[in-house]
Amino acid sequence: MELERKFHGPAAGAGGALTLAEGAVIAGHASVFGRVDQGGDMVLPGAYAKGLARMAREGRKVRMLWQHDPARPIGIWDEVREDATGLYVKGRILTELVQGREAAALVEAGAIDGLSIGYRTVRADRDRAGVRRLAEVDLWEVSLVTFPMQAEARVEAKEADGLWSEMTALLRMARADLAARETTR
Repeated sequence: MELERKFHGPAAGAGGALTLAEGAVIAGHASVFGRVDQGGDMVLPGAYAKGLARMAREGRKVRMLWQHDPARPIGIWDEVREDATGLYVKGRILTELVQGREAAALVEAGAIDGLSIGYRTVRADRDRAGVRRLAEVDLWEVSLVTFPMQAEARVEAKEADGLWSEMTALLRMARADLAARETTR
């Protein structure tokens, strides 16, 4: 039972982008149905449904990792579901963590915009062209990555406007001011 990952360099002109919203909230499609990735796999609609339902019944959650490293969780996926496009995820990068702050800064700057899935194949077949068609998978994690295996797997929503950045900067300045006052007492 080996955990598989989807990872590759982004294709030129790939659509969509990983984006940051409301501070450190991100949303996007971690997998797009019907697209052959650079590993020769295509995820079929419904492939995640049984596994996600089983996880929900068992009270388990899909993990948010940094670059597929299980020792580096960086946040929480609050929403993981299939939609007409593919596997939609929405979650919060935990900026209280050093790695979370770094990840949020990289997403904000546009240096990181990839999403990648870690999963176990339950049911698949191959078509005449040799494409492995994933009909059922157990999803374990969705990572923020530099190079997603599927070019379309990108963060699509981040900060809606500059308001959250301004508020965050003001709060950081206020926190620094309070800390400075405490040390002078």
